[in-house]
Amino acid sequence: MKLTASREQILQPLQGVIGVVERKQTMPILANVLISAQGSGAGRMSFTGTDLEVELVASGDATVQQAGDVTVPGRKLLEIIRAVPDKTQVTLTLDGDKVKVNAGRSRFVLSSLPASEFPMVEEISAQQALVVPQAELKKLIEKTHFSMAQQDVRYYLNGTLLEADGKLLRAVATDGHRLAIAETALAGAAKTAQQVIVPRKGILELQRILGNEGEVQLSIGTNHVRATIGDVRFTSKLIDGKFPEYGRVIPANPTKIVTAARDTLRQSLHRTAILSNEKYRGVRLNVSPGVLAVQAHNPEQEEAEDSVEVSYQGDEVEIGFNVTYLLDALSAIDGETVEIGLTDANSSCLIRSPASASVRYVVMPMRL
Repeated sequence: MKLTASREQILQPLQGVIGVVERKQTMPILANVLISAQGSGAGRMSFTGTDLEVELVASGDATVQQAGDVTVPGRKLLEIIRAVPDKTQVTLTLDGDKVKVNAGRSRFVLSSLPASEFPMVEEISAQQALVVPQAELKKLIEKTHFSMAQQDVRYYLNGTLLEADGKLLRAVATDGHRLAIAETALAGAAKTAQQVIVPRKGILELQRILGNEGEVQLSIGTNHVRATIGDVRFTSKLIDGKFPEYGRVIPANPTKIVTAARDTLRQSLHRTAILSNEKYRGVRLNVSPGVLAVQAHNPEQEEAEDSVEVSYQGDEVEIGFNVTYLLDALSAIDGETVEIGLTDANSSCLIRSPASASVRYVVMPMRL
């Protein structure tokens, strides 16, 4: 294998796949990227990285002197290419069991492992293919990803549910204490209603590579989901499990609606949270007509109190929440005002923007 390309032509695809290449691996091959040179003369090169759960392939143009495949340490190659001066022509050559990197006056020799040892995802039998604007899919992930569980024994919560349902694509994430749901309209109706759970690592990697321009092609199979974004192809295994019936926990018709200025409420919660219990992060909300009072205390007998003006007409209600969950939801909501729907002191609250029902958050109460 031998190919030549500019520093920038190599750097872009290499940076695209490096997110899944770990430094410390149980299998040495997983610390490597697979370099593939195809064609002759004006050909193509591709870089592949995987951690066995997520695979990323990014390709670009190159001058190919000799087609072939090889794997080299991913992080080292990236650091070398980054350190080379701009617009330098870089030549990668396989020589025996080593790969030579020539860039201007610099020369590097990297160890390599056979391409045949590199684990590749088999072709996914896509049951459904969807085309979604990148910005919309990125928004779905940004509005929900923080509600995923981390290393929960309920393994199906350690990811995000993607659901194609008629004319909507929906992302839902929950850790059992809060739930985030975001929806976007599909240009063409989905063939069949389908639910898949994408693992946490896959969701965060997908969020990293999605841009704000152009479209993404989503192929949903039984065991994998694939997203094709320009010259980058993302493939992730799916979590094999049943996601909770999230519709049941979304309060249908909260009777007490509190409307507040989003930033004002967020700042009030931030201030009060300083003296909340560091472990449980609990704050007490006391809602009465026109006023929302926020209180916190901790085991050191310290207390904080704050209040904000709100639009509310109804009975007084007092309810406790984990302040981190409230702040996460308020940070993710668009718009200047926020609507909090309450039922009673023992029921979950529904947080959303009055202007849009496409993004909603449910937070369970806590006893204080």
